[in-house]
Amino acid sequence: MDDRRVPWVALNAAVYGHPRSARIVLRTFAEVEEVFAAGPEGLAGLGIREDVARRLADPGVLGEARGELEKLEKKAYSIMTFEDAAYPPLLREIYDPPLVLYVSGRAEALAGPAIGMVGARRPTAYGRAMARRLAGDLASRGLVVVSGFARGIDTCAHAGALEAGGRTVAVLGSGLDDIYPPENRSLAEKVGETGAVVTELPLGTAPLGFHFPLRNRIIAGLGTGLVVVEASRHSGSLITARLALEENREVMAVPGNVTSGLSEGTNGLIRWGARLVEDWEDVAEGLPAPLRDEVLARRASDDEPKPGLIGAEAAVLAAVPADAEVHIDALAERTDLSVSELLGTLLGLELKGLVVQGPGKNFQRRM
Repeated sequence: MDDRRVPWVALNAAVYGHPRSARIVLRTFAEVEEVFAAGPEGLAGLGIREDVARRLADPGVLGEARGELEKLEKKAYSIMTFEDAAYPPLLREIYDPPLVLYVSGRAEALAGPAIGMVGARRPTAYGRAMARRLAGDLASRGLVVVSGFARGIDTCAHAGALEAGGRTVAVLGSGLDDIYPPENRSLAEKVGETGAVVTELPLGTAPLGFHFPLRNRIIAGLGTGLVVVEASRHSGSLITARLALEENREVMAVPGNVTSGLSEGTNGLIRWGARLVEDWEDVAEGLPAPLRDEVLARRASDDEPKPGLIGAEAAVLAAVPADAEVHIDALAERTDLSVSELLGTLLGLELKGLVVQGPGKNFQRRM
């Protein structure tokens, strides 16, 4: 066990949710160990909350941190502290950087270059398709796609990056051992194979509501820019967009149907100056140089031949719309194929990256 990490884990557990106290500690103490020798009165005199000061002065807090690190080692998780050389440099620059990052998967994925992507939890078929397409196109060109692992657009962004053979980082609002939403557990495993699942929360921390707005600053901070795909007027995604703006990140948004409530947030962002995004090149144009030039130089991949279609795949693909979802039963009527024949054919199209499946056996052509 690396003893240098013990005080950081203890400090993180004590000050989480109290960013002002965390800022005071980072500004005041040259060595993190000094915090635990200052005493409750000395800490409170610096402006640190009294309850946080008492917690830091508790002689058992360092022992608890050692126990936490032992659990992490047993589960093969890694940890990154604010003083580590490998700590993501862009994240270090934000106003309230996390003191500790718990990591499942490949920690090197946090080094970027990365782009954040967030949006509605109950998106339309158009939103899901755009998120998958953009995430896949950007990931296939070397960008790490960072999102919050929530239902909806976040999940589509992670899945799109993986389908394209790229890397993605999922930022949780819970501990690594309490994956939320639970239906994404298998997705978390796939994310960790090439990318990483990260959180600043200790093991055993439940996905409580107030964790998610705090998590958003990590999503905004890890990327050089942030793309919003579908958001209502009061969406939490707009919190992430505001945080990204405050950290001098490029904020971008996919325009939507003006009659849809899920477009009010994104169209509003564009109205107030966010970069309008229709494809991956729009995102690349918003990146800082020289990263922008490196990503745009990969346009040539668009000319690569598409995977060949076999059997009934061409007919089924022609029956699947790009602008809406279609149910498997409707496809059976359009193609005169049985449901079992369709499922096999659609699986082949999914593996070739040409079709995506939504909930309830609904399918859509990948844009």
